[in-house]
Amino acid sequence: MSFFDKIREGLKKTKQSAQNNVNAVLATFRTVDEDLLSELEDSLILADIGAETAMTTVDELRERSKLRNIHTKEDIKAELCDILCEKMKGDSALHLDTKPSVILVVGVNGVGKTTTIGKLGQKFVSEGKKVLFAAADTFRAAAADQLEVWAERCSADIVRHSEGADPSAVIFDAISAAKARGTDVVICDTAGRLHNKKNLMNELAKMNRVIERELPGASRETLLVIDATTGQNGVNQAESFNEACTLTGIVLTKLDGTAKGGIVINISSRLGVPVKFIGVGESADDLLEFDAKAFVEAFFE
Repeated sequence: MSFFDKIREGLKKTKQSAQNNVNAVLATFRTVDEDLLSELEDSLILADIGAETAMTTVDELRERSKLRNIHTKEDIKAELCDILCEKMKGDSALHLDTKPSVILVVGVNGVGKTTTIGKLGQKFVSEGKKVLFAAADTFRAAAADQLEVWAERCSADIVRHSEGADPSAVIFDAISAAKARGTDVVICDTAGRLHNKKNLMNELAKMNRVIERELPGASRETLLVIDATTGQNGVNQAESFNEACTLTGIVLTKLDGTAKGGIVINISSRLGVPVKFIGVGESADDLLEFDAKAFVEAFFE
């Protein structure tokens, strides 16, 4: 199955929902007027693109329709896709240029952080890289056990401590091990508690200080994992974590299980943080490098 086909299949529910909404609006199309634009805005909100992003999208469509004299349904769809693609512009590549490089993976419990780490590890190992997992989520029961299963599955190393240990101590030991073993990428799991944002911020800040002290100048990525089924709450999560630790990218999981995948457009547009991966299935090769153009084309195909 090709890259585009995987996105198309994974977004089946989303695509059908978005198509049905937009096509219903365009079914009686005669001219680009305020009634049409208002209905298009509502259809985008129903696809979970968010009120603010939907409004700015339609504002841009209004201006383009005046400048380009849009006459057909196909032209409207093409302009709509182009606008949404531009809203997700950003550097979607991972920058892991040093040895070792570090990926800090954050997100609330239950969004698929540990599974995402396992899939990333499998991707890097398949590319010939030496990978080490840091099991720094020491607060959730069996988190390290789950990560260890992934480590065995993809032939990655792992550093873990006992439950309740200091997460920053795990990071320190993982970096020390990575230096000694010639590791290419250290991927760090973290706790996902958001009930006390101050503690979360302090914990993440401490981890970042350890990484900076032990690996000054190293390539670093901070990836937020969000479950697409959380809808607009995903925006709140992204804002909170971006405040706690500057995010470099977003991984959106479980897109195959929601009819409202437009949340990815909303988050990227609102925060200016690029989406780097999307999850469209359970297997390791269902974690796809994000391509905004392919995503939007599949969204409205």
